[in-house]
Amino acid sequence: MAVMNFDLKNGVRKRLDMILREKLPEFMCAPLSNGKIRRLIVAGGVSVDGKIVRSPSFSVCAGAVIKIRVDEEKLFFEKKTNDIEFELEEKNILFEDEYIILIDKPAFFPVEKTFLESRDNLHDALVRYLWKKNPHLLNPPYAGIMHRLDRETSGVILFTKQRSVNAAVHEMFDFYNNERRVSKVYRAVCSQRSGGIKHIGDKFSVEMFMGRISSKTKAGKWGRLSESDGGVFSHTDFFIKDEKNVGGKNLLYIEARPATGRTHQIRVHLSDIGLPIMGDSLYGGAPSLLPDGRIMLHSLSLSFTHPVSKKEMTVSSVLPDGFF
Repeated sequence: MAVMNFDLKNGVRKRLDMILREKLPEFMCAPLSNGKIRRLIVAGGVSVDGKIVRSPSFSVCAGAVIKIRVDEEKLFFEKKTNDIEFELEEKNILFEDEYIILIDKPAFFPVEKTFLESRDNLHDALVRYLWKKNPHLLNPPYAGIMHRLDRETSGVILFTKQRSVNAAVHEMFDFYNNERRVSKVYRAVCSQRSGGIKHIGDKFSVEMFMGRISSKTKAGKWGRLSESDGGVFSHTDFFIKDEKNVGGKNLLYIEARPATGRTHQIRVHLSDIGLPIMGDSLYGGAPSLLPDGRIMLHSLSLSFTHPVSKKEMTVSSVLPDGFF
């Protein structure tokens, strides 16, 4: 573990990540990418005048002393994932016009870039797809991220193709009276752990104030959190579509309609009432029914008003095997 001191007495006010970009290479055994520098800062490996700073854009004043504690083995280790290799094709497109595109996202593929610069993602795959369709373009085509799905969650996701419709689509995904103007429908496969027994046809709702309950040094986990502690309101409506006994376990096939859009909302709500999603070990779920071990949550459809034509639309994905 190396500790380095940078005295900036003769320097000027500058972003922390820019300073490290200039100063760190002379101390390292290998080149440092911008992404690794960002990871180092966010992970708490950098202090300014004795205080840990986790913001790469932190403005450092002249005269400050920066200390960096670096475990080079960890810094240069690229964490392996079980992401799939995926190239977007016509068969994955659920709807496309000149303004928006809706994709049938596969499981085990992140929606956007992560700290690992070499890691592929759906946004980059979409840019490649659009560029291949329009090879005459000199610059990468635009693709706007409007909402997100967890890496293991499959199904319908929407991107914009023109900045001119971003405001209208953002408004569509924004909240009005604690509800979104776009209607999202998910399918989850759950095991009954405790609480009231549910059966086919049952309808119920879950409301709570929720927020992150894990420390920043651990995997992100959300749960009940009082409003006074920073929790935000969340609401999901549920409907039991089917019921099966598999391997001695009573499984429920549940339709989820989130009215709000909090991180892990459906997963937290179902776990909280004793119906954790299969494969969701973070929230107490039993092992998945599927060979790949994925969380059994699928984005089934989006219903919305087209931002330009104003036509009412519902775009759906076919349920994967095991979800019905």
